[in-house]
Amino acid sequence: RWVLLKNRENMTGDQQSYLEELLAANQSLMTVYLLKEQLKEVWYCRSQLVALRQWKLWWKQVQDSAIKPLQDFARKLKPYLPGILASAIHPLSTSKLEGMNNKIKVIKRMAYGYRDNDYFFMKIRAAFHPDLR
Repeated sequence: RWVLLKNRENMTGDQQSYLEELLAANQSLMTVYLLKEQLKEVWYCRSQLVALRQWKLWWKQVQDSAIKPLQDFARKLKPYLPGILASAIHPLSTSKLEGMNNKIKVIKRMAYGYRDNDYFFMKIRAAFHPDLR
């Protein structure tokens, strides 16, 4: 299962050969794997028009695949299409947000036992205020 989730460029030689063996043994798995890789490309488009074109191609291939779980996944993903297409114009990452959340957790652990919320929020503001660093 893990070899199916790993990016090809990060695989070792043994993992790549195992993946090839798995995909050769199961045609449906091969189809789903290829469509997964194709869907990932939609997020890397730099134009909404190109992203929409790739989405439509992916959608048609999913419908033609006749793999019910894959079709259900595509149907559930379709309402999020405007946000997916917006990623072509505004490619955002949550890395900064996750770093900020981690820093807030550290401040919270250091302040364990204090009951003053105002002081806690002041420490958070001070941690992220550019002039106070």
